[in-house]
Amino acid sequence: MNVSLKTIDTTRGILKLEIEKADYIDLVEKNLKGVRKQANIPGFRKGMVPMSMIRKLYWKHVLIEEVNKLVSDNLYKYIQKNNLPVVGEPLPNETEQVPYDFDRDENFEFCYDVAFAPKFDVTVGKDDHITYYQVNIDDEMINQQVNGYRSHYGTYEKEEEIVDDKDIIRGRVAELENGEPKEGGVVVEGGLTMPMYLKDEEEKAKFMGAKLNTVVVFNPMKAYGDAKGVASMLRIDDKTAAGLTGDFSFEIQEISRRHDAEVDQALFDKVFGEGQVTSEEEFRQRIKDALAEQFTPQSDFKFLLDVRDMLIQRAGEMKFADDLLKRWILALNNQMTAEKVEEDYPRMLQDLKYQLIKNKMFAEHNISVTEEDMMTFAKRVAKAQFAQYGMLAVTEEVLENYAKDMLKNKQTRQSVHERALEEKLAEWLKEQVTMEVKELSSDEFSKLFE
Repeated sequence: MNVSLKTIDTTRGILKLEIEKADYIDLVEKNLKGVRKQANIPGFRKGMVPMSMIRKLYWKHVLIEEVNKLVSDNLYKYIQKNNLPVVGEPLPNETEQVPYDFDRDENFEFCYDVAFAPKFDVTVGKDDHITYYQVNIDDEMINQQVNGYRSHYGTYEKEEEIVDDKDIIRGRVAELENGEPKEGGVVVEGGLTMPMYLKDEEEKAKFMGAKLNTVVVFNPMKAYGDAKGVASMLRIDDKTAAGLTGDFSFEIQEISRRHDAEVDQALFDKVFGEGQVTSEEEFRQRIKDALAEQFTPQSDFKFLLDVRDMLIQRAGEMKFADDLLKRWILALNNQMTAEKVEEDYPRMLQDLKYQLIKNKMFAEHNISVTEEDMMTFAKRVAKAQFAQYGMLAVTEEVLENYAKDMLKNKQTRQSVHERALEEKLAEWLKEQVTMEVKELSSDEFSKLFE
């Protein structure tokens, strides 16, 4: 087999693969023998079909299969061996490809168009001043987090009187008729409601201040404003609830109120683990550190966005085989139309330029990701996910097992690899340029991404 490259210009070339019978005949014969072993043809025992019949029936199919494998394997071997800076995938050539016939030809020639990445240089240094935005973790933010933990680890306690619209009320709910329990009417034992869910202020006021073991007469339909709320409280279907427009009695048998946890050692232990924090000052500092850690990836992301624009501009003009790249994008996604490719191509081209710049930096500055780096990154992702639910005292063993499960998924693994690599790039760039740190409130920081 002969593979050769015809360079058209700096942006493109044509790869030609010349395949002779000697290149594929042994592979085809081996494949046909395998087919014979499995062939089920009437009149012959399995595996005993004459080879002449197997060739007649399957030769063309097997020939096409083996030739396609040869083309694919040798195409990419040639690209890798010669370090061709190919962008996208090779595409069947539309001008120099000669016709071939698998029924008659023994030798074949295949031509593929390849697009080349342009040559460019990009340097960064201390003369480059880049603003690095980070969130100011102020007392207000820390207080919100502390109050969130107090609420999360709070407890419900029994009360004697309803004083908060978030109080939970349980009791016997009964349908009334002329002020008395209706015969055959709806009755619910252990009915439950909260004043905060009652939309009508007049009905809501009937419960506020009510004491344990007293009876409140109210109109559920008026209180909730719709059949769905009534149905939920009375444990009936919406259709039945829609017909209940009269008064009900609510005998209050239990009042529960949530009380926030105290800021004490018990709370410290629940949030960060037993004995890990021993004072309120340390508690608040650990919260501040955790919040800063959660915001750092977002700060790095914004930093890379700003650096991206600078790097693309500094790389200067990059020439591409635009027609080939558009064909490749169209072939890659059968949901795309030629019109859509034209519309999106400028944006895609910017993404491609940045990816080439990053690849060059990865190679030139030995920026890479090890298995250990990926595990560390995956554990950080897991830790952040747990933190969203107020779980900061997750053990290293749990984080490691969670991270291992993440990396078992091929798609997730690829995502972790890419994000860890970007993180390495951000760290390297921070050392090269002059960073001008600017602190913002969380709201101001969010607006940067609008």
